[in-house]
Amino acid sequence: MDTVALAATGGMLHFELSLAYEVFAAAPDGVTVPWYDVTVCGPGAVRVGRFRLEPDHGLDRLPLARTVIVPGWADVDVDPPAELVDAVRAAHEAGARVASLCTGAFVLAAAGLLDGRRATTHWAHARDLAARYPAVDVDPDVLYVDDGSVLTSAGKAAAMDLCLHLVRLDHGSSVANTVARRLVVPPHRDGGQAQFVTTPVPAPDNHPLADLLPWVAERLDRPLTVEDMARQANMSSRNLGRHFRSVTGTTPLRWLLTQRIRRAQELLETTDDGVGTIAAATGMGTATTLRRQFSRTVGVPPDTYRRTFRSRARLARTAAGGGAGIPPGSPG
Repeated sequence: MDTVALAATGGMLHFELSLAYEVFAAAPDGVTVPWYDVTVCGPGAVRVGRFRLEPDHGLDRLPLARTVIVPGWADVDVDPPAELVDAVRAAHEAGARVASLCTGAFVLAAAGLLDGRRATTHWAHARDLAARYPAVDVDPDVLYVDDGSVLTSAGKAAAMDLCLHLVRLDHGSSVANTVARRLVVPPHRDGGQAQFVTTPVPAPDNHPLADLLPWVAERLDRPLTVEDMARQANMSSRNLGRHFRSVTGTTPLRWLLTQRIRRAQELLETTDDGVGTIAAATGMGTATTLRRQFSRTVGVPPDTYRRTFRSRARLARTAAGGGAGIPPGSPG
């Protein structure tokens, strides 16, 4: 199994810890890929916010995990425990992918993992992080930063964005979207990174677009217009736009474009189809149009996205199957 270790010591925030556990601890119904083996590691029974937590293992088990999650650090004016900092550093040196949620970035910075790297944290503490650790390139304007083996997220809800991003790297967009649907959160949010605003989790079936959205999703290969969608929904284009903003938070054309991009991602991940073929299958028309829209929205060209995804998928499979890890069946 792909082992995920959640670091838990006194002085951490329970929200981010619980959020990460919800994402990684149990595979959603219908997901058949090998799921994560999650364990909580700490120095013993600790207070996490208002709760008392008994970790499964000591911090010395962090280096045995493939992915280490460091939740938010409650008081950024207080140095994190040396044993936590040392364990996180040791995990990274052992080859673990280390991700901080919210102010957990201060722990990674104390361990020296952010030196020379771009990173983020909660906007309210970004200036403090930059002042205390001048070797870190702090970007306060993004939801998360993926710097390969070290990842950082902004505050609270952005922790969910980063966790879903990790699932997407490991298992692809379709599985990440399934996890997001189970947790009733958007699978992507616009944050200035290689992300895009996609369909939020559908509202109850009685909303005005309940029949239209799946109808459009089944016809992404066609040159649909706002007028086509309005006609199918039996409403004016003006009313269609108003309902789209209410239900999806965006415009009909923006929603349609992100569905096309999302479908292109899935085809790049799961098929060997050429960019031209994928452009036709997603209603983009030509390979040139797909490359332009894909690069603008996702941040990289389709060919680069395919190579990167498949390279990371191979690394994930290799790490899950060939490396040392916390034994399957560990509590948590």
